[in-house]
Amino acid sequence: MSWFRRGRSRPGTLRGPDSLDIAHLEQFARSRRGVEAYVEPRTNVTAMTVMLVAHDGEWTRRRISGPDDARRLGQRLSIPVYDVAATGYPNRMREWNRRRKDAGQA
Repeated sequence: MSWFRRGRSRPGTLRGPDSLDIAHLEQFARSRRGVEAYVEPRTNVTAMTVMLVAHDGEWTRRRISGPDDARRLGQRLSIPVYDVAATGYPNRMREWNRRRKDAGQA
């Protein structure tokens, strides 16, 4: 029995961002107000990611190659970029998650 699906990365390797990841981030930022970026560090099981959080707390997360790429994305989209390890997540994101859960949309 195979534990890994065909076409996936080899065990122990993490997939980096692709053009769809970047396109999604750009579309999210351009279609919402007050978007900020939060760079999340790489872990043993996840690649480095960037989370975009809109003014109302709606958020999305995608892989990013590194903090420099996140800063370049922020400059291109004219949005601030923060290191989540230094700043933490904004409260509006947690409130948005709670509202969705209360509405049965989680």
